[in-house]
Amino acid sequence: MSAPTITVKARGIFRHSRADALLVALAAVHGLVLIVWPSMPVVAIGVWWNSNTISHNFIHRPFFRSPRLNLLFSWYLSALLGIPQSLWRARHQAHHAGIRRRAQLSPQVMIEVCLVLCLWGTMLATAPAFFLQSYAPGYLIGLALCALHGHYEHARGATVSHYGKLYNLLFFNDGYHIEHHARPGAHWTQLPQRLKPPGPASRWPAVLRWLDALTLDALERWALRSRSLQRFLLKSHEQAFRRLLKEAPDIHRVGIVGGGLFPRTLLILERLLPEAELVIIDASGESIRVAREFVNRPIECINEWYDPMRHDGFDLVVIPLAFIGDRARLYRHPAAPAVIIHDWIWRRQGTGVVVSRVLLKRLNLVKR
Repeated sequence: MSAPTITVKARGIFRHSRADALLVALAAVHGLVLIVWPSMPVVAIGVWWNSNTISHNFIHRPFFRSPRLNLLFSWYLSALLGIPQSLWRARHQAHHAGIRRRAQLSPQVMIEVCLVLCLWGTMLATAPAFFLQSYAPGYLIGLALCALHGHYEHARGATVSHYGKLYNLLFFNDGYHIEHHARPGAHWTQLPQRLKPPGPASRWPAVLRWLDALTLDALERWALRSRSLQRFLLKSHEQAFRRLLKEAPDIHRVGIVGGGLFPRTLLILERLLPEAELVIIDASGESIRVAREFVNRPIECINEWYDPMRHDGFDLVVIPLAFIGDRARLYRHPAAPAVIIHDWIWRRQGTGVVVSRVLLKRLNLVKR
C-alpha cells in the first residue's frame, strides 16, 4: 500500500535532501512544456499538479541552503503557476494552524504579484487569443482542481490519506495527508515512515474522491426510495452472508462499520443472528438516525470513525464497500476472530462469496 521510501541526505546547495533536485528539475521541465505545448490542458494540469507537489513541498521546507536561491525559486514558481508563492505560503500555514490569516503586503508579496501581472499583461498584449482562450480557462480549471483536491483531503471534517503507490510516486507522497498534518515539517521522503494507522484513508486520490458519493452513496439513497431495490439488496446480500456465517466461529457480538443509509447488513444479521448483540459504528449521524428507523430492537450505535484499536471485543466485524480506512491492513490483520469485508467482485481474499454480478460485489471472510 505504501509508496517507496526515499532517503537522500542533503549535499551542496540543497538544505534538506538531494532528492529535492528532482523537484527543481521537474519545475524546469514544467516551464519548458508550457513553452513547447502551450495549451489549456497543460496549463490546468500543471497548476494543479505543481501546486500539490513542488510548490507544496517548497513552502513547507524551502529547498536551498541559500536564501537568495529560495527567493529566486519562489519568484519562478509564482510566474510559472500564476500564484504568488508568499500569499500561498501564508494561506497554507494558516490552514495547518487552523486559523484565518489576512494577507499582508510585503516587498516579497508585491514583487511576486507584479511578476504574475506583468506576465499576464505581456501574454494579453502579444498573444491575446492564447491568453483568453487557453491560458485563462486552463488557469481557472487548475485552481478548481486544487480546490477540489483540498476539499476532499478534509471531507466530513476529517483529514484523509490515500496510500496508492502510483499516486504517491507521481505526487511525491502527497497521499500521506494524515501523516503530513501530524508533522507538517517532515520532508516528503520521510512521510511513508510516519504512517499513522489507523486513520481515515480512501482508495481514491483526493481529486477523484467524489466518485464515492457519485456511486455508492447514490445507490444507498436510491434504496431508501425503492422497495424493490431494497428487496433485491436484502435477498442478494443475505444469501452471501448465510454462506459465510457457516464458516465463522460462534458469534455473540457484531460490529457493523458504516451501516449506510439503507442498513441492509444490520437487517440481515438481525434475522440471521437473533441472539447476537449488534453494534453500529458510523461517523455519519444521519446514517445512524436512518438505520434506527429500520430495526425492530434496541441497537447500540457509536457515532465515531471506526478504530480497530478502540472498537474491539467483537466476534465479527463487517466492513462496508465504502469503508474509509486501510482495507488491506484489515485483510492482513483481522480486527476480530472473523471479519467480513464488502469488496469489488474481482478482489477475492480469504473465503469469498459473490453477492451480485450486477452490483459487481462480493463478501470476503478473513479469520485470525
